[in-house]
Amino acid sequence: MNLYEKIVKKQTKISLIGLGYVGMPIAVAFARKADVIGFDVNEEKIALYKNGIDPTEEVGNEVIKSSNVNFTSDETRLKEAQFHIVAVPTPVKSDHTPDLRPLESASKTLARNLTKGSIVVFESTVYPGVTEEVCVPILEKESGLKCGLDFKVGYSPERINPGDQEHRLETIIKVVSGMDEETLDTVAKVYELVVDAGVYKAESIKVAEAAKVIENSQRDINIAFMNELSIIFNKMGIDTKAVLEAAGTKWNFLKFTPGLVGGHCIGVDPYYLTYKAEQMGYYSQIILSGRKINDDMGKYVAESTVKKMIKANKQINGAKVAIFGVTFKEDCPDVRNTKIVDVIRELEEYGVEVKVVDPVANKEDLWHEYKVKTCHIEEIKDMDAVILAVPHKEFETLSLDMIKGMFGSTQYIGAEAMEEVAATIDYGLETTNDDRVLIDIKGMFNKEEAKDAGFGYWRL
Repeated sequence: MNLYEKIVKKQTKISLIGLGYVGMPIAVAFARKADVIGFDVNEEKIALYKNGIDPTEEVGNEVIKSSNVNFTSDETRLKEAQFHIVAVPTPVKSDHTPDLRPLESASKTLARNLTKGSIVVFESTVYPGVTEEVCVPILEKESGLKCGLDFKVGYSPERINPGDQEHRLETIIKVVSGMDEETLDTVAKVYELVVDAGVYKAESIKVAEAAKVIENSQRDINIAFMNELSIIFNKMGIDTKAVLEAAGTKWNFLKFTPGLVGGHCIGVDPYYLTYKAEQMGYYSQIILSGRKINDDMGKYVAESTVKKMIKANKQINGAKVAIFGVTFKEDCPDVRNTKIVDVIRELEEYGVEVKVVDPVANKEDLWHEYKVKTCHIEEIKDMDAVILAVPHKEFETLSLDMIKGMFGSTQYIGAEAMEEVAATIDYGLETTNDDRVLIDIKGMFNKEEAKDAGFGYWRL
């Protein structure tokens, strides 16, 4: 009986090492078809999962409660499985070089509990060669087993889009690879158990690794182009969104938009590729240029905000600015590598007091990583500027009238009282458009309507 048959007949188990935004949904999906060990070194996270709480909000509490995943922080439980999926973060260091420590640590943990006949599949985004040149030697050294003889390896890059309920594990074609044809066949069959869209068999592990790292690099470069256009058109006094809408009428125009590029993928993965390229003697021109543009956009937004405030005759030192949204993308609690923090830090350099509103963000991670706290929307009053940074669904009830109230002395009282607020707040309509600075990064509101409502309006 081969490994795939043993999994299907539940004579062995699948393990997931790393239960974050990527690993946890994979574990839940496989648990519908097989016995699954969900392992993470974070005991607090495991406790939440066991109590039916999904801190990632990727599948929801009800799904976690009904799932058959065996959540554990006991690494010895990994011995019960023979098909292992490693899905741990691969961040970059402060100098933008790859930080493989989480992956190396996970490999050591797995190796201590690896049994003969196992297959190890890595899902973490890496540069070509990491699986075979970094992970395999660790697995062999720590386990005492021989790759190719006692165990096999494969690579299947994650493509889950955090916060996206449409593009999920089941609906995205899964790229799979293996160290040999037998391994590739087994890996493909196992993933086909849960991936309705099917699998694509890459010709080698390095090809699969490269395919993943260029997916996000391509997107990063395209967004960088849009950001550069935004800077240029802003200097020309031309609205970038209007330009893109006009250009978008051409059938083959790529519809990217400017924005702050953060998170654990797009803002990180290109550095893995350029790092490996430099090791081979090639120094990137396009990829790193795009990275520099995108990395500087938080500073650009902050500076643009300050310029609008100066134009409105605001005293910058001691000014109060509200920022709505601090996660790296909308409708997702993940704050890893969020560029909104760059906006906050830059404004603070000018002596600005920043208040952050985000009902979605993971508050513990936000404080642990950046020492940033959020406040309730009711606390937003007497502002000198408002920045709409992340268009969460929770902010869809915001109206221009509500935002006006945040500039006055009247306290905002919530969406349920919208009509009363609009009817009773003295918005100081005698002021000019530039007096209420509204920075709408993603264009949540119509530009002309905002200006007509009395705002000094700016967007990327």
